[in-house]
Amino acid sequence: MKDLSKIDASGFLLAIIIILLAAALVFVSYIFRSNPIEDAVSGNRVINVLFVIENEKKAVSTYVLMYYPATKRAAVFDIPGEIGLLLTKKYRIDRIDSIYDSSRLGGYQSEIEKLLGIEINFSLIITKENLVSMVDLLEGVEIFIPSPVSYRDGDELILFPSGMTVLDGDKAGVYATYSVPFEDRDMEVFRRQRFFLGFLNRNIQMNERLKNREAAKMYYSLFKTNVNRRTLMLLFDEFVYIDTDRTNVQTVGGNVQEISGQTLIIPHWNGDLVKEVVRQTLASLTRDIEEHIAGQSLTVEVLNGTAVNGLAGRTAEMLRSFGYDVISIQNADKNDYEATVIIHRSGSDGMVNEFADIIRCANIRRELITDEPDDNQLNPEYKADITLLIGKDFNGRYVTEN
Repeated sequence: MKDLSKIDASGFLLAIIIILLAAALVFVSYIFRSNPIEDAVSGNRVINVLFVIENEKKAVSTYVLMYYPATKRAAVFDIPGEIGLLLTKKYRIDRIDSIYDSSRLGGYQSEIEKLLGIEINFSLIITKENLVSMVDLLEGVEIFIPSPVSYRDGDELILFPSGMTVLDGDKAGVYATYSVPFEDRDMEVFRRQRFFLGFLNRNIQMNERLKNREAAKMYYSLFKTNVNRRTLMLLFDEFVYIDTDRTNVQTVGGNVQEISGQTLIIPHWNGDLVKEVVRQTLASLTRDIEEHIAGQSLTVEVLNGTAVNGLAGRTAEMLRSFGYDVISIQNADKNDYEATVIIHRSGSDGMVNEFADIIRCANIRRELITDEPDDNQLNPEYKADITLLIGKDFNGRYVTEN
């Protein structure tokens, strides 16, 4: 029995040693484990971040920020809540935000990933209440308000002067989440997008001050996120390189349809257009700086040279999805052009080829702008970078014959 007791004691001691060694290995691996931000930067990968501004447990605004560390460039996609999809969770077409649940974000994030054709690495949820506290810690967010706002919603007075202004926490919470009956939907979307960029820019400006231990503990705890504080701080360390003035926000669009009593935005071409826009955007972010051409700076004129009503307008909407600035939509001088032609005055073959690839058009004509009218110019007084003259070979998405 005495020998048996010694064996039991030895076995117990051995078990304790094994447990301690395992704990030590876990601790060491925790201390020296790589960080997902560091992995993304060292692996030369695009970082995709989901931002949700929430009010009363509903997603008010949803953005996907795409950032490429190697070129320090970023793009933002705005996901409207009324985007209509065949939702896996519901087995029917419904608003994408109908499945939003901050406590179980996976389903909502998964649908956005499928919509954009990407994998989202990090998620950050900001409630209205926490946004108020965050903006106060940031000492305000500066934005430009184009028109004054004065509206009473029950007991709440919504009042904002026009011009450049610095919003404190309370005003920021209202500005980022309010909705009034008379406001145009496009203006509401634009307003919230500008606020998001202003908020992001203020984070960039205050990044160093937020590294103070107490400030960081307070500030970063206000995000509901899938990463720890260290990772979140490293993420915002990367964001300091983003030039928000040159960061384009692209809204995921589609055809407006009434389905089951709801007004939904059904993505164009069964969602293929959205994915192609994302692919083009990622290609632009990852292109070498020397070769980079900001497609968003191009101005485009669209002329309908066919008898199909509304074709120029639909084409313009598609081009805007890719970030092009369509500043004129008109009918051509006749409606029986056989071939689609791209007329460019940009002086950059790379820029026009990128544009042409979107609609698969090989019929490109270069045109120099002169002070004197030229009989060869389709519209000599117009100064758009590109004129797209639509012919019968254009099916609304691609040129089918060249």
